[in-house]
Amino acid sequence: MADQKTDTTPRLRAALDGVPTYRPGRPANAGEGGPVGYKLSSNENPHPPLPGVLESAVAAASSFNRYPDMACTELFEELSRRFDVPVAHLATGTGSVGVAQQLLQATAGPGDEVIYAWRSFEAYPIITQISGATSVKVPLTTGEEHDLDAMAAAITDRTRLIFVCNPNNPTGASIRRAELERFLDRVPAEVLVVLDEAYREFVRDEEVPDGIELYRDRPNVCVLRTFSKAYGLAGLRVGFAVAHEPVAAALRKTAVPFGVSQIAQNAAVASLRSEAALLERVDGLVAERTRVQAELAAQGWTVPDSQANFVWLRLGERTVEFGEAADRAGVVLRPFPGEGLRVTIGEREANDIFLKAARAPAPTCAFTSGPTLPRRSLQGAP
Repeated sequence: MADQKTDTTPRLRAALDGVPTYRPGRPANAGEGGPVGYKLSSNENPHPPLPGVLESAVAAASSFNRYPDMACTELFEELSRRFDVPVAHLATGTGSVGVAQQLLQATAGPGDEVIYAWRSFEAYPIITQISGATSVKVPLTTGEEHDLDAMAAAITDRTRLIFVCNPNNPTGASIRRAELERFLDRVPAEVLVVLDEAYREFVRDEEVPDGIELYRDRPNVCVLRTFSKAYGLAGLRVGFAVAHEPVAAALRKTAVPFGVSQIAQNAAVASLRSEAALLERVDGLVAERTRVQAELAAQGWTVPDSQANFVWLRLGERTVEFGEAADRAGVVLRPFPGEGLRVTIGEREANDIFLKAARAPAPTCAFTSGPTLPRRSLQGAP
């Protein structure tokens, strides 16, 4: 009967069962009972838009009753000039994570495998499971780095894609040229390797390669970049990929039509044209990163050498406790319960609050020993 009620619900894909929820960094002033004033939880650039960027975005906003340029013509031309790559080798998406999801749509499905280090970018298991593919998580080394030998050994005839986050989020550790090239040489030509370089602009170690250099003669290498971090366009959601034409064409096919707004496109173009100002700001953040790492080391913490705009503290079972203490001190950090805590390099004032919290005495917060745990307690003496 047409009017007969049932208890059934629409049938959804079983692959979505148990998909973990992406947890964004909690905003400042969201805590209870504490003077939280700074957000160091999302790896955002603390600076306002670069010169000319806001004006470009506002101008584009006057016509947002129209669809954006789906071909991203001006942005592709600017990226092509900036990175010396053919326009046909470019694709865009809603942030680099959007492009990563397009890559999975283009390469992997039920029965396929996707390899990545763990812990690494929180979105990898989510977008892999949504695609229906199986995650193969390879533990980081005790030094918080990719175990490339173990990742190569994990490749099977079911492997379709490998994510390599360099520098790695959330640990900040980077892979150097020789070891990355050795790994790429071991990957079969039919397996796509995605070099996720969201934090490339913050790298100062000359031995850490630019993925775009590696992609040029490797058709199975794709490089992800974003305007969300160094360029400070996190709220506009625009990322891009550099890959050989078959992969780039597949990315354009799987992109959400008109997904990158005209405001985002124009702001990205203006940001690329303000690179001198960008580099000055990034240099300032790198200097702050160096200061924060040096102070943590002086306090007795063991901190990986970060080449990104954040630092990582492996705190184990004390992770949440440290995050709550930081909240009370006035900064919001990004805890990964049971594992560690990521701290974005922000304004100097915010960094100083964090450093003060890290050295404040709290003798009841002792850690168990272990090769990757800090040498000191949560907030106790070294």
